[in-house]
Amino acid sequence: MNKAKIGKALAAISLAVITAMTLGACGMGISGDDVIISEKEDEKIVNLFSPMEKTEPDAENTARNAFDQTIAIAEERLGVNVAYRTYTAEDYQDKTYDDVALERARSNLDDLYLLNPDVIQVLGEEGKLEDLSDLACAKNLREVVKTANTVDGKLVAIPQEVVAYGLFINKDMFDKYKLELPETPEEFLECCRVFKENGIETPIGANRWWLETFVFAQAYADMYNGGDTEAEIAKLNSGESRYSDYMRPGFEFLQELIDKGYVDAKKAYVSEAIEGEGEDFLAQKTPIVMAYWGAANTETAYGKTDFNMQVIGFPSSHGQMPVVPITGFGVGAEAEHAEEAKGLLEVILSDEALQVYSETNKVISPSKNVQVDCVPALKPLNDRIEENVYVLASNAGLKVEQWGNTCLIVRELLNGATVDECMAEFERLQEESLKK
Repeated sequence: MNKAKIGKALAAISLAVITAMTLGACGMGISGDDVIISEKEDEKIVNLFSPMEKTEPDAENTARNAFDQTIAIAEERLGVNVAYRTYTAEDYQDKTYDDVALERARSNLDDLYLLNPDVIQVLGEEGKLEDLSDLACAKNLREVVKTANTVDGKLVAIPQEVVAYGLFINKDMFDKYKLELPETPEEFLECCRVFKENGIETPIGANRWWLETFVFAQAYADMYNGGDTEAEIAKLNSGESRYSDYMRPGFEFLQELIDKGYVDAKKAYVSEAIEGEGEDFLAQKTPIVMAYWGAANTETAYGKTDFNMQVIGFPSSHGQMPVVPITGFGVGAEAEHAEEAKGLLEVILSDEALQVYSETNKVISPSKNVQVDCVPALKPLNDRIEENVYVLASNAGLKVEQWGNTCLIVRELLNGATVDECMAEFERLQEESLKK
């Protein structure tokens, strides 16, 4: 399957607060209280497990307000009541959101789940999620969404938005040193060299979760942009091709960034996303950070800067490359209220509801029929995606889960592991997948 078949006019989206990029594994911190609304015998109920509770009427959480607006539409139209069941780190101690979601889905504790890419893949392979391909809203999805969340021929999850990662650039600092925005790894290294030589101690602000975006941009640039994607995936799944061959250039690139002092590995290893590097970026002490689409819309992240900010793709052999992991809502295959949950998805994922959601959050919808203007800072990243240029950082068609595994192996690199040791871990994961 070539790139044209994967998706037309793919639009970048950020799952911001309510989706994977705020979930509990690989940079997805969650907060909230356990909220379980009691059921009445005569009312239809849908139990939803997600990162956060229902928004209070006076709350200013845009992402949650947008989600709650769509839920309200569904509740009124279908006569159902959505019971929010939520995750808190205090309640689950050392367990991540992903750990808890897996446990709850395997135990059929809820009806509807908001899931990260790796959990979608695991539960899909275990047959724990309903096939959603027969929903009317599925017919409107961009092909990239269906490609990423199809397991064994079944569409097992659908998002309200598609997340896209990019490099957040202080354009004023690039202009000061007469630097063009980088397209290739070599150009990116040169920009970092110039910044370092001009007294900028750490040109790249990094955290312990998102450096894998550099790896994906380089690893899969060819596969998703001109290669025979379906054939390459088949070779990886059969063992004819090796994940380590794809990943090595990206890991060698990260090691070079560390060796030359462009990334502070020790600080990145212990830094939470945005919290660790955001202050220096906003204070114009570092010119480059990486984040997801929604961070450019949110004043608590990078939605309000004192400089000209541009969001571009990561350096690759195909130029600036957006990195797109796909999350989504899944319905438990043995859920008590599975049909009601699917009916709920029909409403909240309809073009009508997605228009409300997308306009409120300033994101681009998973529906090919819904278009929303992005903020000016996101235009460079959006332009690439509109050109159908991107790499998938999650693809349920690959037997080795990508987003979570790569994230954790990059953390080993930050902690001092060699590139060869990191590649050995990919070899181990591939060998395990071949035994299944």
